[in-house]
Amino acid sequence: MMTSIRPSVVTPTALAALSLAGSVLSAFAQQADAPKSTWKTTASLGASMTRGNSDTANVTATINSERKWAENELLLGAGLTYGETEDETTASSAAGFIQYNRLFTERLYGFARVDALHDDVADIAYRITFSAGAGYYLIKTDKVTLSAEVGPGYVLEKFHNQDEDDYATIRFGEKFAWQISKNARLWQSLDYAPRIDEWSDYLLTAEIGIATKITESLDLRLVASDTYRSEPAPGRTENDFKLVAGVGYTF
Repeated sequence: MMTSIRPSVVTPTALAALSLAGSVLSAFAQQADAPKSTWKTTASLGASMTRGNSDTANVTATINSERKWAENELLLGAGLTYGETEDETTASSAAGFIQYNRLFTERLYGFARVDALHDDVADIAYRITFSAGAGYYLIKTDKVTLSAEVGPGYVLEKFHNQDEDDYATIRFGEKFAWQISKNARLWQSLDYAPRIDEWSDYLLTAEIGIATKITESLDLRLVASDTYRSEPAPGRTENDFKLVAGVGYTF
């Protein structure tokens, strides 16, 4: 059973996260006059529909942008999902994130990140996660990158018809990208964030995808994502899995 923690109770972990986030964002502000680079943005769309013995419709749209310059990296992303079967809503969610990395060396960096989620079917009115910490590129070449991140975080979470819950977490993250060939790319990510005062209460998210170019800017892609919440809203299941085939456009 979830218990409400008063917002006035600020843990040392939360203070550490906010302090590091402030330091990273301060470094970002100091680089405002650095030489600019262009953004790389990819928008993707996946949709399916059936009529006849069953009436279904599913649509997933995402957009991700990144910008890298000097010792800085800025990552942004947002996504919408909607699905219905026989006039019953089976998916309805919106999510987004922003992450700033400040490179201290070629491989070591500090980061500050905010994630937000709304999911009607999972009964999540909102989940906002603030995290900060350190990351390291275990592999960093033109074709392959592999990074690991760790740091404290703080979550504001509200299920429909329940009080808001807020708690401290620690986030462990991993990201992998492989440019298989000129026209094919594979990526994968995994995040694990347990609640500090109750490690059996955690959030696990994973994604893997592959894209193949059909033109210089357009690609076909297949993406599988999974979200596991060990203590979901009452009456909801722990696991949400999604497999989406679609097209992506990079500009």
